[in-house]
Amino acid sequence: MDYNRIVQEILNIGEELLKSGAEIFRVEDSLYRMCRSYGFVRSDVYASQINIQMTVETPEGEIITQIRYIEMTSPHYDKLDQLNNLSRYVCANTPKQAEIHERYEKIAKSKVLAFPLMVLAQIVSGTSFAIFFGGGRNDAIVAVFASAAMALTGYWIGKQEKNPMIYNLVLAFVTEMVILLAEKMGIAIHSDRIMIGIVMVLISTLGVINGLRDVVQRNFTSGALEIMNSVLGALGIAFGIALAMKMLHGGGNAGGAVLNSNIFVQAVSVSVGSIGLAGIYQIRGKKVIYSGIGAFLTWTVYLIVRQFGGSYLFGMLLASVFVGMYAFVMARINKAPSTIFLTASVFPLMPGANLYYMMYGCVKQNMTLAIEHMILLVETCLMIVFGFLLVDIVSRIVMRILGQEYHIGKIQ
Repeated sequence: MDYNRIVQEILNIGEELLKSGAEIFRVEDSLYRMCRSYGFVRSDVYASQINIQMTVETPEGEIITQIRYIEMTSPHYDKLDQLNNLSRYVCANTPKQAEIHERYEKIAKSKVLAFPLMVLAQIVSGTSFAIFFGGGRNDAIVAVFASAAMALTGYWIGKQEKNPMIYNLVLAFVTEMVILLAEKMGIAIHSDRIMIGIVMVLISTLGVINGLRDVVQRNFTSGALEIMNSVLGALGIAFGIALAMKMLHGGGNAGGAVLNSNIFVQAVSVSVGSIGLAGIYQIRGKKVIYSGIGAFLTWTVYLIVRQFGGSYLFGMLLASVFVGMYAFVMARINKAPSTIFLTASVFPLMPGANLYYMMYGCVKQNMTLAIEHMILLVETCLMIVFGFLLVDIVSRIVMRILGQEYHIGKIQ
């Protein structure tokens, strides 16, 4: 067996997993499992957002080291699902290098959602979240055009610019300009609620949450990189919105993060918005419906906690515990990565409003408003992280009781 080529194919799968949106610890776990299936005496794997390093010792005593630089792209969860299945197949069957390569190449060529459908997904998501945050009929109409403008701009600039800060800055600027011009024309009533809804499509707080999870699990470098990337993206959104406000001489308003007064409309809009996000993240098939159901149930849990007198943060914590459990169960039912079900389902809890009002306070030199929402943003992220970690801890215990491996470490 050509172990050098086997290691190369395993790294191909690991690289594509990272580029498709897999978490760091899941990438390392998949690589360790594949290495073990080929009988390597020892294997050491290190993964981060920018590279993968792997050293193995073959049964014949040969030491093989390969390093792969990673150029990040947009998440593609359908491809992630296929790669997860390929990893399972490799572990179960230890195929030869040629077969792995053939299967890998087929997955690597998976197409993204057609451009018109991608635009539609962004319109559905942005408009639904604008309604969720209390936007009226006029606001929904403006959200449709603003989301379309963002999608068209994103399609063009995505081919030119990979820096998340610049990318988000341009998209946020164009979107906010459309909204503020509509406000000046008397069409948009609540420009802040429209923008908050559309920010949910751009928001990078999920990256901060995943980064904090990595840090807690002692993946310090990858966690720091994930957080820095997300902070850059958030700064891009803030700068883009602020620039548009400055150019239009202080347009915009801050009516407050008031959710739609109708709880049924809240639940429906958040579900539809998350289904739109599922399309943006390239989730396919019945998993799209599961994303909408997950978002609906997550928001329902939050509302129940608040209805019975729970605080905002306690509601966030219990809702994040629920979505973590939901993703864990659905992953095992569908034999797919839990991140597919987690990403879209958790979006109702994302602090898009806090990010917007923090930036608005800075632009208007209202530091009280800015600091208040900055604190809420950080607290919300921490509550979601704690919820995910609680589920992770309980899951490990349950899997051990059942005699199953949850994650495996280095082979030595």
